[in-house]
Amino acid sequence: MTNPSIVIGADIGGSHITAAQVDLTSHQLITSSLVRLPVNSMATAQEVITTWAQGIKQAMQQQRFEKICLAMPGPFDYEAGICLISDQNKYPLLYGLNVKELLAPVLEVTTNDIHINNDAACFLQGEVFSGKVKGYQHAVSVTLGTGLGTAIYENGAARSADRWNMPLLDSMAEEYLSTRWFVKQYAAVTGEQIHGVRELAAQALSNNLVKGLFAEFGKNLAVFLNRFLDETGAKAVVIGGNITQSYPLFKNALLAGMESRHADVFITTSVLGELAAVLGAGSFCCQQPNFI
Repeated sequence: MTNPSIVIGADIGGSHITAAQVDLTSHQLITSSLVRLPVNSMATAQEVITTWAQGIKQAMQQQRFEKICLAMPGPFDYEAGICLISDQNKYPLLYGLNVKELLAPVLEVTTNDIHINNDAACFLQGEVFSGKVKGYQHAVSVTLGTGLGTAIYENGAARSADRWNMPLLDSMAEEYLSTRWFVKQYAAVTGEQIHGVRELAAQALSNNLVKGLFAEFGKNLAVFLNRFLDETGAKAVVIGGNITQSYPLFKNALLAGMESRHADVFITTSVLGELAAVLGAGSFCCQQPNFI
């Protein structure tokens, strides 16, 4: 039996699983155990579970673990382990199935050994556990990518904030704070199509129109975060997701838009990336009854 202060953490996304051993004493991943595998989220339930189990087993390195902790996108009945994801072009054949019951026999553990939490909450939990907002008692996070993820950390634990549908301008927040906003706006002003933000960012140094789009994005994010912070009173914000690779292009507009209302709030981007969710999933195990 491995050291009980070491658990398995895993981040399950729409196209991958990343898993590793998490040392709850040092607040670090055991890097030699880190595994990342592609996942076909449109495959059968058996194929998906087999791939997830493969990644987790590789991270286990032929050892036994008392806790296996997963970061999973929603909607999901996290306590029961039942997948409720539908109409999202990922994991349609898992809908209504109990993931704990499917994984447990393959991993040779009990369902009580498997713990599942929201991926946005795990991201923030990991950042407080081992990242750039470590030590903060009250923080929020936003993850900017194909969608908008949000979480709140207080009273020692993170939880999903579900602010993706907060009213913003003439629609909801996710419509202005995701990849599709850039795609739509660029097409509207140029008549041309782009595939993602990275492609657009490559043009920013030589294209003032593109610079303006990133500045507008930063202003929109400031409006959103000002309201989010007004509601929560958090003292730190950590920003993650693929769009943060272009953070220097919208940083100034973001900070300018927040200066008059939240100049005292610490704002940072994630340095842990997707590993934050792995660490966060593992650290949630500290809070399970009778952990050690």
